[in-house]
Amino acid sequence: AYKNTKDEVVIFRPDQNFIRFNVSADRMQMPAVPEWLFMGGMKQLIALEKGWIPSKPECSLYIRPFVIATECGVAAAPSTEYKFMILLSPTGPYYSTPMRIYVEEKYVRAVPGGVGYAKAAGNYGGAMYATAQAKLKGYDQVLWTDAYEHKYVQECGTMNVFFIIGNTAITPNLDEGTILAGVTRNSTMVLLQEMGFKVEERALSIDDIIDAHKAGILYEVFGTGTAATISFIKELRYKDYIMEFNTDEWKTAPAIKTKLNAIRYGQLPDRYEWMYKI
Repeated sequence: AYKNTKDEVVIFRPDQNFIRFNVSADRMQMPAVPEWLFMGGMKQLIALEKGWIPSKPECSLYIRPFVIATECGVAAAPSTEYKFMILLSPTGPYYSTPMRIYVEEKYVRAVPGGVGYAKAAGNYGGAMYATAQAKLKGYDQVLWTDAYEHKYVQECGTMNVFFIIGNTAITPNLDEGTILAGVTRNSTMVLLQEMGFKVEERALSIDDIIDAHKAGILYEVFGTGTAATISFIKELRYKDYIMEFNTDEWKTAPAIKTKLNAIRYGQLPDRYEWMYKI
């Protein structure tokens, strides 16, 4: 949630998030949350707690709806009781400086046919060890690869990822259901097209990324996420091959970040109706 130039409280439109929330719940045999409860509760809660919305640049009130099983007992079966809650947290930039990313080739975050597309706690639990190992090597996060060949990149630990190769922006596709369909990811693809880039959602191998780097046409690598917003990646390491980037010279990712912030704060018109007035 943000306060725009008119001192109105706005959030990114929740429509797609609401649909994904309930689809994810269905796959995990959890009850769907009625829209009136989801939206009505969220609006009332933010109205009650709007004093916590930060006014500093690049800060916001992070909104996290979630459902947890509450039935008493232990069984390998869906619960018969659940509690729906919404957490709020004032937050600043998730990553305040450009990141160093380690390409993971042993451990797996998600597999096709699972729930890697969902904001489920298990998806993060399985990522803890690999992330800790990457941090011991001096890296901030891991870039996951596919479960079968460990060849095709998927997403970073807390964000989707984009590669600017020549005049094309490439981001992994959602076809296998192993990565999150981020709202910031969608907005970024629209803005990249506005800037004249060809945008591709497709499988991208680490070998192709390295070839592009060696050829001098891998210009930028950055992450997108609700909390991460637009996060610059200054180093990408695969095995012993290190790709370094001078983020101070970048044009694309900074322009997207500036434009998204301007739309959030009401400094630019919301042409795509991404914002929702609370």
